[in-house]
Amino acid sequence: MNEKDLILLAKSGDKDAFAELYGLYKDRLYRYAFYRLQNESDAEDAVQECALSAYIQIGSLKKAEAFPSWIFRILYCTCAAQIKRQAIARKNSNIDDMENLLFDNSASDAVEKTELQSALQSLKDDEREIVILSCVAGFNSKEIGKIVDMTSGAVRSKLSRSLNKLRDILE
Repeated sequence: MNEKDLILLAKSGDKDAFAELYGLYKDRLYRYAFYRLQNESDAEDAVQECALSAYIQIGSLKKAEAFPSWIFRILYCTCAAQIKRQAIARKNSNIDDMENLLFDNSASDAVEKTELQSALQSLKDDEREIVILSCVAGFNSKEIGKIVDMTSGAVRSKLSRSLNKLRDILE
């Protein structure tokens, strides 16, 4: 069964079709959430929350071909809410060491991973978001524009500048 058929069945309430559709996207969703949240557990929670929200809202999806950007928009908002909750928790508990919140170093001790995470953190939030959506989630500028509410030209320009910043940092 093709993706469009799965989307149409899921919209009509078919749980198995939604589960199969989710299976097609779960890895991309997780990679995006991991690079955005910098923590495996937080990424898993965000993807789970996104999937539940998408399941509940699938009936509101207007066009089947919009599903990829639609579900990533849900994840984008889910991650933003999680980041906001984390910021409030930091403020309320006076946590000074943000490194433990931003990086889960137990997941991997690879120098490259740490350097990339550090380089990503040096970007502005919107720059980091566009790089992750492009390089990790695999979206094109038009799709990213829909997710972050920018024109595709602005996305391409910001992506180019952001990648150049990353190259300079990592060299």
